[in-house]
Amino acid sequence: MPKLPILMYHSVTSKSQESKGLTIDVKILEKQLLYLKANGYTTLHFKDLQQFNSAKDFPERAVIITFDDVYVNQLELAYPLFLKYNLKACFYIPFKYVNGVNTWDEGEEPIMSVQQLQSLNTDNIELGLHSFAHQRYDQLSIKEIQADFDLCKDFIINNNLEINNTLAYPYGKYPKTGEEQHAFFKCLKDNNIAYGLRIGNRVNKFPFKNHYEIQRLDIKGDDSMKVFQRKLKKGKSWF
Repeated sequence: MPKLPILMYHSVTSKSQESKGLTIDVKILEKQLLYLKANGYTTLHFKDLQQFNSAKDFPERAVIITFDDVYVNQLELAYPLFLKYNLKACFYIPFKYVNGVNTWDEGEEPIMSVQQLQSLNTDNIELGLHSFAHQRYDQLSIKEIQADFDLCKDFIINNNLEINNTLAYPYGKYPKTGEEQHAFFKCLKDNNIAYGLRIGNRVNKFPFKNHYEIQRLDIKGDDSMKVFQRKLKKGKSWF
């Protein structure tokens, strides 16, 4: 079965001393993107996956690049790189905070406005859901999760946004066992969610075993190029 690594990024900076944890220096990001191009990786959107009828149709080397939280710094620093190198990425939106700041973690980082989201070239950037209020799904009831989905849908319709039905779980959290998980997955299906993204730090195989437990590789701002390459190829198993 083909492998499909899915990379997860958050904030982007132009100050090298700030490149650690969830924040990555734009120069490091550019080096990583150049590595992908030089080594024959095809960047995909989730909507592209529907065109592959079998593993035989899948690119020899494929990768999906994701960014959570739609910070303005992603627009200013990361987005130009995807245009420059004609690569694809997926941006996930916590709709409550659009045109605000990341107060869910008591931060002050600006979040893109509706106009900025609408300005993104859809050939390069696919927009998806990151919940409405950036709450952990494993701490919410199904009724609360459905209410969150309803708010997402209203925001999307009212603001005429083109959103793919892929959901990145806030903090990577969701019910992982028993009836709670079954009810959660049913809720996702009822709301026409095609793919649900956790963290997990393992490389996926395609086709996915479970569309609601797709794993992403957490790329850190202080990862060396060697660590990036190992994560890309082997995920958690290289530790």
